[in-house]
Amino acid sequence: MRVIAGTARRLLLKTPDGLDTRPTADRIKETLFNMLMPDLPDAVFIDLFSGSGGIGIEALSRGARKAYFIENNSKAIACITDNIEHTHLADKSVVLKQDVFAALRGSIKETADIIFLDPPYGQEYDRKVLEILQNAPYVSGDTLIVAEAALKTPFDYAEALGFTVTKEKRYKTNKHVFIKKSV
Repeated sequence: MRVIAGTARRLLLKTPDGLDTRPTADRIKETLFNMLMPDLPDAVFIDLFSGSGGIGIEALSRGARKAYFIENNSKAIACITDNIEHTHLADKSVVLKQDVFAALRGSIKETADIIFLDPPYGQEYDRKVLEILQNAPYVSGDTLIVAEAALKTPFDYAEALGFTVTKEKRYKTNKHVFIKKSV
């Protein structure tokens, strides 16, 4: 796995050992960031269920001002820390070794521009995250939420929580769902 573009372009990233994380494939990551580019410059980016930190690092490399990496797995946290130091992006990074839901309830203190989540599939964590975000003070009508999910994962509940699905990009085995607060 590597950083695709920006200041840390071509630098290789470590991934945690084991099967607990699923690093986003380079081709999918490139497609995602091509769609995010208009929103990235000077953005506050939150990478939930961070794994190796590859998504947040890509955001920083491409111009985000700050990235929060939220992960509770110790091996993943060590990997994230190594990766942000290797890419020279530590000064723009906040690494939180916390349960994602606890972090969302109290650790984010500034308005988020982009929130990315790639939770374990099939456990409805995406819904639980949106339930917290619906009343979070750091989520505005301009905040873009992007969920990576299995193809079959429904987001039909989003409207009832006060969100609108604005776009969906499908790949062979998964998809990115783009969500904003309904105004």
